[in-house]
Amino acid sequence: MARFHVDNRMTNAQQAITTTFKTQVQVWAATATLCRGRAVALQMGPDGAPNATDCQIVYEVQRATADGTSTAVTPDPLNPADVASRMVAHNAYTAEGTYTLDIFSRSLNQRASMQWAAQDTDAMLTWAATNLVGLALIALSPTYASNVLFGIEYDDL
Repeated sequence: MARFHVDNRMTNAQQAITTTFKTQVQVWAATATLCRGRAVALQMGPDGAPNATDCQIVYEVQRATADGTSTAVTPDPLNPADVASRMVAHNAYTAEGTYTLDIFSRSLNQRASMQWAAQDTDAMLTWAATNLVGLALIALSPTYASNVLFGIEYDDL
């Protein structure tokens, strides 16, 4: 089983967040190579100048069922000897996809960053081997209007 990394800096096209959720990264099962996936780690934090007024940034992972308008990225294998990922990954969203369920949510101060790692296989965030089904990493802030960095490490199953 191979492990991969994707984040919203991989195409050098980060987009500032707003007061509504903005997709940073989405990973999903592809028709040609259907397989299940599981997120084993997440990394999140601000990636721009702080706002003059202290504020929070909300980071969420939601179940995705359709892609929006975005740019394809190639997931990086953590072991360079592994084969390419069977998942599809996109970032640099200009139109949002369809999301159905919030399965991870954290509100952090604009000066804080966080890494989350599943403590065991039962805590991993999984998705089905169904076309366009996967996870969307999204963020918003009522005040902070710069970039965030949001990354995921996942396994092809």
